[in-house]
Amino acid sequence: MNLRHATLADIEEIERVMRESIAGISSRTYDARQVESSLKYVAHLDRELVTDDTYFVVEADGEIVACGGWSKRGRLYAGNGSASGDARLLDPSTEAARIRAMFVVPRVERRGIGRMVLQACEQEAHAAGFQELELMAMLSGHAMYLASGYRDVEEVAGSLEDGTPFPLFRMRKRLV
Repeated sequence: MNLRHATLADIEEIERVMRESIAGISSRTYDARQVESSLKYVAHLDRELVTDDTYFVVEADGEIVACGGWSKRGRLYAGNGSASGDARLLDPSTEAARIRAMFVVPRVERRGIGRMVLQACEQEAHAAGFQELELMAMLSGHAMYLASGYRDVEEVAGSLEDGTPFPLFRMRKRLV
C-alpha cells in the first residue's frame, strides 16, 4: 500500500472510490434511497482539499483504493453543496481542523487502511498547529472513528440536498 498526497489528476479515481464505498459499505447502514441520494450529492470531492495539499490517496497495485483528508477550512462535510464560510481558514489556536471525505473501497476494508489515512491527517493537522479535530461521520464510519479516539458530540438528523434524511454523527478528538 502506498499513501501519498492526492493530485488534481486523481479526482476521477477518487470519486470512483467514493461511489464504490457508498454503494458497497454505506449500503449496510443506510437504506436504498439514502444510498442513491448520497451517490448523487456526497460522492464529489471538494477540490480545495487537493489544492490545499491536505488530501491523501492510498494505492494498491497502481489503483487508488482509499482516500481521505483534513482541512484547515470551515467546511465540515463532503458533497457538492456549499455554505457561507466554507472556504474560511480556521484558526488553529481556537478551532478544530476538519477530517473530510474518508472512503475505502469494500474489497480492502477492515485492513487498517482507513486508520492509516486518518493517522496521516491527524499528524499533518497537528504539525500545522491544530490541537483538535472535528468530523461529520456517516453511520458506516462511526465505529472506526470511535475506535480511533473520536467522541460523539451530537447525533445530527441531516438531510441531503433533495431532502432525503441522512443521519450523521458530529465527532471530535483532542490531539496530544
